[in-house]
Amino acid sequence: MKEIIRQISEFLRSSFLVLLVLFSAALGIYRLTKLQIAAAEEEKRHPVVENVYTQVIPASRGSIVDCTGEPIVSNKIGYNLIIEKAFFPTNLQDGNRVILETAMLLKEAGFQWNDTMPVSAHFPYIFSNDRDDDIKEMKKNLRLNSYATAQNCIDKLYADYEIDESYQENERRLIAGIRYEMMIRSFSMSNVFYFANDIDLKMVTHIKELRVTLPGVNIVEEAIRTVENGDVLPHEIGYIGPIYSQEEYAQLKENGHTDYALSDKVGKSGLEQSCEADLRGYNGIKEITVTDGEVTSVNVTQEPVGGKTIQLTINSKFNAGLQSLLDQHCQMLRETDYECRDVNCGAIVVLDTSDNAVLGMATLPTYNLAELLEDYNSVAEQDNYPLINRATDGLYRPGSTFKTITATAGLDSGKINGSTYFNCQRDYLFIDHTFHCTGNHSNIDVSRALTVSCNIFFYELSNRLGLDLLMDYERLYGLGEPLGLESGDSGGYLACPETFEKLGIQWYIGELVQAGIGQSEIQVTPLQMATVASTIANEGQRYRPHLIDSYWNHTMTEQLSEKEPELVATVAQNNASVVYRYIEEGMIGAASTAMPSKYDLNNLGFSVAIKTGTPQSPRGTDSFVIGYAPAENPEIAFCAMVEGGKYAKYMVRDILNSYAECYPQSRIGRSLHSVSTTGGIS
Repeated sequence: MKEIIRQISEFLRSSFLVLLVLFSAALGIYRLTKLQIAAAEEEKRHPVVENVYTQVIPASRGSIVDCTGEPIVSNKIGYNLIIEKAFFPTNLQDGNRVILETAMLLKEAGFQWNDTMPVSAHFPYIFSNDRDDDIKEMKKNLRLNSYATAQNCIDKLYADYEIDESYQENERRLIAGIRYEMMIRSFSMSNVFYFANDIDLKMVTHIKELRVTLPGVNIVEEAIRTVENGDVLPHEIGYIGPIYSQEEYAQLKENGHTDYALSDKVGKSGLEQSCEADLRGYNGIKEITVTDGEVTSVNVTQEPVGGKTIQLTINSKFNAGLQSLLDQHCQMLRETDYECRDVNCGAIVVLDTSDNAVLGMATLPTYNLAELLEDYNSVAEQDNYPLINRATDGLYRPGSTFKTITATAGLDSGKINGSTYFNCQRDYLFIDHTFHCTGNHSNIDVSRALTVSCNIFFYELSNRLGLDLLMDYERLYGLGEPLGLESGDSGGYLACPETFEKLGIQWYIGELVQAGIGQSEIQVTPLQMATVASTIANEGQRYRPHLIDSYWNHTMTEQLSEKEPELVATVAQNNASVVYRYIEEGMIGAASTAMPSKYDLNNLGFSVAIKTGTPQSPRGTDSFVIGYAPAENPEIAFCAMVEGGKYAKYMVRDILNSYAECYPQSRIGRSLHSVSTTGGIS
């Protein structure tokens, strides 16, 4: 009986334990289910918010190098201070604190931050005098009336961004300026704000130490544009700068550049601007995932591709030699000729006759590109307008150098031939006005007329040609319109009734004969006249002048394309070899005339062909020379010009010497080396 009772007791105890376990499991399942249901309900009420933003990774800009591969502008690795929206405080006052503290760190270290707001930096606030477009844009951005004052704009920023009076007034203005810069740069999850550029390693370290207290502030290592040789073609190289307005940004997009950000820097002038599409490369893409307001991942989905390297036709050493030569010639005139005491301006252009590649281009006065970028106003405000490249944009009467064009028109049209003589008795009566020559040349043909620069021969020839025919040949030579240089060039204008009407002056029939000798109201550039010389050297074949030789990949390990010669016009249509034989004969004669020994162009081992001109100008007279060498098999063509000066032809010998030094294997180089080693002209 006891055994039965014991067995029943153990059975009941075991059953109870089993029931207890089952009950506990059921209770756990119930509670877990209830929690899951509650969590699901909670999730329905508060769903997880996940957003993915794309951010641009700027591509490294392509370099610009000379014909030997020496860099003119390139890049260096530098550090930029940025603010990223994903980490920046959403609370306006907290953000203001971060902005001010970051700016103070920069100020203490001597760095500038980006603030282009067109309002003075100190109270009382006024608009910048020379920034009307920016002021209009600012009022539009702040949704203010057109008559709003600078103070109204500042007050609107104070209110919109809660920049309260707990800050000093100069601090409030500082914060407002940066807030406005962030606005116009479209600061967003996809677009970082560049607070300051090119800071040093000491500042980088300091910022990184304080990043915990400066949320959103970060350092990025990027390629920064740097000027390696700012003396070489500063006007034609140009510079880069920020996108200044929504209109400029829209224009870039219209031109097919769809991946720009408002924080990007773009070409603003010269080759930096005209070759923007090639130089800028392709930006990369970074994806930022934000979950419930917190950044949860950052992934690079597309690596940036650097821009192309552009190799120029320019030789930096040769260009420096031309610049020095031009400067020395003007200095010589100032020191030796009282009439030239104020001569400070001129230009030289040297072209490769095979394709009109620009080998050298000097302009005076000039500047260093790095100095311009450092302090634009100090360069721009210097005397004689150094920002003008007189080689490509200076407009001048060509004077007697133009007679080569009149001669071409006469010979090619059949109005004269090589044996046609006109009689020069110093005076020439045309209609009711008497024009004059510098000499009494008696019976003279076209070649001799070019050598001695007889005005009367070309007066009579112009009369026989008529204005329309003369202008046809001017245009064939490339006058009256831009030549199409990659960085841009001026077209000037021709002497004709249409030009006179635009200038508001009366056209008289006598202007025809003046036009035939490069006077009247004709305006050309030294680049155009160097092209005239090259076209004569090529017996009427005119090539488009160019600065770009080739395009390479970013690291310059692979050539992508090369500039091909571009024939744009054939000037002489009727027996060009005969036409240019007479013209060249006259130009060789001009080069053979006596000059001081240091400038003499005889006994060089080859012939030189030149034509000089002393056109009237507001400065009195300018001095021009055009030509090419060797005359027998031309390698280079050139134009040299001095504003209000004399003896431009005295520079020809030194142009040839400088070319020979830089291109010793050329015929000019070999010949001049031979002359110097055998005791010839030095």
